[in-house]
Amino acid sequence: MTRAALAFLVLALAAAPAAAQGLEHGGEGRVVEVIDGDTVVLGGGEEVRLVGMMAPTLSLGRAHVSTEPLAEEAKAALEDLVLGRVVTLGFGGERRDRHGRTLAHLHDEGGRWIQGAMIEAGLGRVYSFPDNRALVADMLALEMHARAEGRGLWANPYFAVLAADEDVPLDRFVVVEGVIADAADIDGRVYLNFGADWRSDFTVTIGRKAATVFADAGVDPLALAGARVRVRGWTTFRNGPMIELSHPEPLEVLDP
Repeated sequence: MTRAALAFLVLALAAAPAAAQGLEHGGEGRVVEVIDGDTVVLGGGEEVRLVGMMAPTLSLGRAHVSTEPLAEEAKAALEDLVLGRVVTLGFGGERRDRHGRTLAHLHDEGGRWIQGAMIEAGLGRVYSFPDNRALVADMLALEMHARAEGRGLWANPYFAVLAADEDVPLDRFVVVEGVIADAADIDGRVYLNFGADWRSDFTVTIGRKAATVFADAGVDPLALAGARVRVRGWTTFRNGPMIELSHPEPLEVLDP
């Protein structure tokens, strides 16, 4: 799909207003610059990160960061949605990140939910945090629809959902599906193993602090042995590729 076609798609999908349910009103501002597919600047210089989603990464001159496929298209689509327009900020958790950026959901003057439009067009993936979990279920539903339709990044092999038993790349944000072969609590840390050999296979881990967040949400990860799940997060290496979870939403149960 061409850049122009993606921009048209994101505007078409954004046509229906989306209610800002459960969000705290955070004022308004005019977007004067779009930095990338999930970051804008308001008049007065306030930098706002579209919380709850991650667009394909732009290098932005950083030598250690590579531009991902569809990053330019995502930026262009966000420009078409908000550049020069007044947006309303809605807060659903922590209001600033460690870089000093405002963390907010954005709605335009017609009530269109900007995160929802980008995700449904396939120009962003759901990316949540334990202190900012508002509307995650809504975003996951929109992402699932975009993935099923093969829209945007979901048509590109770089962003494909990976099987837990295939090579999972390290130091990347990925989405992985598989069956949890075994679940164990070792000294307060939960390990969800996706293969017969925990020393080399893909694993998900949940630390003590995160386990409390899971418990508060009524989720028992130890009960998921044998379940087919979809998990997302940044990969590291520890006896094979591993994702550490800080809250339940990145772990979707597909088949209990």
